[in-house]
Amino acid sequence: MDSDMKVIGLAGWSGAGKTTLLTLLIPHFVAQGLRVSTIKHAHHNFDVDVPGKDSWLHRQSGASEVMISSSRRWALMHELRGDDEPPLAELLRKMSPADLVIVEGFKAVPHRKIEVHRAANGKALLFPDDPGIAGIAADVSVETTLPVAHLDDIVAIATLIERLAMPIADVLAGLNRER
Repeated sequence: MDSDMKVIGLAGWSGAGKTTLLTLLIPHFVAQGLRVSTIKHAHHNFDVDVPGKDSWLHRQSGASEVMISSSRRWALMHELRGDDEPPLAELLRKMSPADLVIVEGFKAVPHRKIEVHRAANGKALLFPDDPGIAGIAADVSVETTLPVAHLDDIVAIATLIERLAMPIADVLAGLNRER
């Protein structure tokens, strides 16, 4: 684990635009020379390999972990096989060194986050009830003392992230206190 690694979360209701925002933020940070990694929380059963392919067959056969490797990338899948979902702290410890890890989702976990809010979603803002929210990216004006950036202003949101991201050691210490 890289002690210089910083962590920030993006939290918001489904449909708020978290993934879209990430796909705009990542190239912005990479263009600045930063190495960016992400952790995405999924609420449902999901697959990263294709049914019928070898890796899928290995997993379906009962393998606990399946690594796929090629000349372009490698991926490691770990099947929980009935075990509890690992906490965010454990997942962060498994990450390779990076300058910035952006956590998408895990909105119930008490780590520092930027709320992504889209008015058309018709959902309430999370920040009044989530002390982990340190900034907001929204497509409407928000009454708050927290820093706010417009959802379309990638540079302003990136600046918020750079200012609010925490060293991984501090994030892990906070998450471990919550257990």
